Amino acid sequence: MSLLVVGSVAYDSVETTAGRRNDALGGSATYFSIASSYFACTSLVAVVGEDFRDEHVELLKTHRVDTSSLERRPGLTFRWSGVYGADVNSRETLDTQLNVFAEFSPKLQPELRSRPYLFLANIDPALQVDVLEQMDVRPKVVALDTMDFWIGGKKDSLTRVVGSVDVLFMDEGEIRSFAGEANLVRAAEAILGLGPTTVVVKRGEHGVLVFRDGSTFAAPAFPLPHVVDPTGAGDSFAGGFLGYLAATDDLSDEGFRRAAILGSVMGSFAVESFSTDRIGSLTQEDVCQRFQAITELSRFAPLRDGESLPWRIED
Repeated sequence: MSLLVVGSVAYDSVETTAGRRNDALGGSATYFSIASSYFACTSLVAVVGEDFRDEHVELLKTHRVDTSSLERRPGLTFRWSGVYGADVNSRETLDTQLNVFAEFSPKLQPELRSRPYLFLANIDPALQVDVLEQMDVRPKVVALDTMDFWIGGKKDSLTRVVGSVDVLFMDEGEIRSFAGEANLVRAAEAILGLGPTTVVVKRGEHGVLVFRDGSTFAAPAFPLPHVVDPTGAGDSFAGGFLGYLAATDDLSDEGFRRAAILGSVMGSFAVESFSTDRIGSLTQEDVCQRFQAITELSRFAPLRDGESLPWRIED
């Protein structure tokens, strides 16, 4: 099965405890499409400026990402600058320059309007609604990511599109803010009531929680001794998650659980370098080994038939 992603392609200037990188390749659609490309055919819809470097187009093409809808316009590419402290789960935005992205109005080519899997990356919810309405056939799975900026500024539009998707990705702070609930379980239940069948709560180094059809699944994050740059972790997670679903077309509970583990795999690779350096250079063996390693993190032998827990017996 094939995937369509609509989102941003950007240049990021990032400072972390590991160092600094200026004008590095970034953007939600970039990380997602590279991560998903290891598993499924992925088409990218985005806009860049005249300054966007040919080597970065070639990087996407090397991963067999369809860039025919990567539009180049006069002006500069979207730029973001931020800094992370010792707590990699939080960051400070220093500067945002939308540039050509400010006028981004995605128009889907006819051949893209029937893709069975669609990822609406972090863009204006009004654009997300417009993209969904352009689809000729309702995709099997529509997934959406967002951020606190849209929750605070365009909640009505965001609520509308959330009610039209199957899978929603949010981090802990975002889901609490959007649902108006401090408790993650109640927040997820409130959002499930709006229409999505699956809510994925991203918890950074603590992994993810997947709420789906009355069940809850916890996927751990892979423990790393060093985190270089967390910027693309969430979008890489989504790329692995949707990439697995598109590759297998397995929409069972077990399929979604494996997708969450594979999402954690791709997110863990993304944070090991600045930009797309690590996630863009993976081998099949790299991915398979880490998938198995994460699986082993929570593997244990269940109780045998007739065996009980060792309750203390009082004298």
